[in-house]
Amino acid sequence: MKIFKHAPIQFEELEATSTPTGRVYQIPDGKLYPSVTTVLAQHGKAGIMEWRQRVGEAEANKISRQSATRGTKFHNMAEKYLNNELHQEKFSLLDREIFELAKPELHHIDNIRALEVPLYSHHLRLAGRVDCIGEYKGKLSIIDFKTARREKDEEHIQHYYMQTAAYAIMFEERTKIPITNLTIIIAVDDGFVQVFHSKRDKHVEGLLYYRDLFEVYK
Repeated sequence: MKIFKHAPIQFEELEATSTPTGRVYQIPDGKLYPSVTTVLAQHGKAGIMEWRQRVGEAEANKISRQSATRGTKFHNMAEKYLNNELHQEKFSLLDREIFELAKPELHHIDNIRALEVPLYSHHLRLAGRVDCIGEYKGKLSIIDFKTARREKDEEHIQHYYMQTAAYAIMFEERTKIPITNLTIIIAVDDGFVQVFHSKRDKHVEGLLYYRDLFEVYK
């Protein structure tokens, strides 16, 4: 069994609250910043609405609940595994099968700085919880874990890149340590894993566009 090394950086815990406009975090000076996932929810919204109309509300709600549950379980298993404390017997056979597919990619991660920690940025006026900050194949990276029902094209994960770019900016603002590498690991129901890589600065403009759009219309 692989033992992952950790070099943790401590961050303040932030209280998160659900509001009519989405999730917000209260940062130490009392300000309320929206979560980056809330802000980026506008990305691809038209396509999501079209899909909901096509399959029907009941089916769309069922699929959305299943996807959310599967995603949460995969996140939990990845976090525990990287923390050297996973007990797979607590998860279903299907969850374990999906996780086993992702393990070879998780083995590229080491020298972990943070797992599931809250971050915020005064510059961005955003907050959120990052999945993982560590070295992926030796390069310090923001690493995000996703699940999907079907294979993804890179054009369909631009909001994932913007999300991880936000975490990179937040981390640098908090620590003065720059991170330019973004890695997205997606466990797909069809029985394989996709890994995408990009650079932070390619996605900042899009992130700021959706941030400004949210602030105007919230």
